[in-house]
Amino acid sequence: MGPHLENTNKKKSRAASSTAILIDDDGSDGPQDARVAANDSTYVRSYSRALLFNSASFILPALYSTLSKLWVARIDASLVSTTDTYTYIGVVVEIINEGLPRAAWVIIGDKASRSLAQRLALTHTLILTQAALGFVMSIAFAAAAPAFAKSFVPGQIRTVSVSYIRITAFTALSSTVEVAVSSATRALDRPDVPFIISSAKFAINIVLDLLIVSPFHVGNHTPSVLHQAAILLSCNLVSALAGTVYFLWRNSLVASRIHNFGHKSSRPTPRLLLVLARPGLFTFIESAIRNVLYLWLVANIVSMGSTYATAWGVFNTIRWGLIMVPVQALEQTSLTFTGHMWGAFRNSIGTSTLQPVVDIRTALSIMRPAGASLVIALVFEVPVDDVAYYRLVLYLLCNVHANGYGSPRNKTALVSMAEFSE
Repeated sequence: MGPHLENTNKKKSRAASSTAILIDDDGSDGPQDARVAANDSTYVRSYSRALLFNSASFILPALYSTLSKLWVARIDASLVSTTDTYTYIGVVVEIINEGLPRAAWVIIGDKASRSLAQRLALTHTLILTQAALGFVMSIAFAAAAPAFAKSFVPGQIRTVSVSYIRITAFTALSSTVEVAVSSATRALDRPDVPFIISSAKFAINIVLDLLIVSPFHVGNHTPSVLHQAAILLSCNLVSALAGTVYFLWRNSLVASRIHNFGHKSSRPTPRLLLVLARPGLFTFIESAIRNVLYLWLVANIVSMGSTYATAWGVFNTIRWGLIMVPVQALEQTSLTFTGHMWGAFRNSIGTSTLQPVVDIRTALSIMRPAGASLVIALVFEVPVDDVAYYRLVLYLLCNVHANGYGSPRNKTALVSMAEFSE
């Protein structure tokens, strides 16, 4: 009896590990106390591994956004602010991306109360819904390109910018799919999927940019900002598709063969959309208010002229790109583990309790991942914020761009922008 039981457990262990999904994703729904989960000996190792994957997945897009701005500046420095319309499209799309995907941490990340089949069904529902919303937004951006350019591009370059916006409009579709897949797979303890998406996007972008728009491009054509937009769109769509296919193959199809779901289905349903919508509504409203205020600020900066519009765009590329990579990685990692611990706590008290009472010890245990991320972020960000980031902005625009961006007027604008951010 004993050896037979041991062999059975070994087989189950090998089967579960081959999916590389969750440690407890063998379909069991046993109760798990949050304090036990927080004190697990594998916690630190799992946290570090997730943080490493998340850092790698964020640093590649940030590095590309910096390089692409330098290449566009070599094509025509006055068109740098045109490329920022891609960022502002992303700000609008972020409102959608911070709605349902934010619910993934507490809903899909609840591995204690939900089976693997249920969590995969929620993931499929999230991806399908976000793809539909992204497609609708892409059509809207393409149709409203002239009005969008009027608000966020200086007057002298709006003609080119309208074409740029129409091309990059469908990055809204790729963005919503990418964020849905990334959020859901991180909640499923699969940070390798977002890493695959970022790696594919970075590799294809770099290769095509080197061949088509870089100073040492192949062929006799003259690179333009529209070439860069077409490359950006195609790479975003391909990487989002690659990440989705990889997830469906690695998680859904393999898991369905290894784990016996029985009568449980992992198909998307409208009922599961309501499950995601309830917690996602609050983050959607908060994101809408915050991003509308930000776009109002950007529109006013653009109205000040091309110099300030360019300065603001490059500043944000650095500040919310390379400098913020550790913070973004820490945020995603802490959200994943906090969601797991909250799910374990909810399972321990019963999911029928709508207004749970949490003692201070359990609350601190649930908040442990967020506390660790906060300490690490402060250690990194405080020294960097003092000097480094706005000097990097000044270097990029005042010393690298030779087309007049080293003039006293532009330096004054850039210094003012950096000091304003402080």
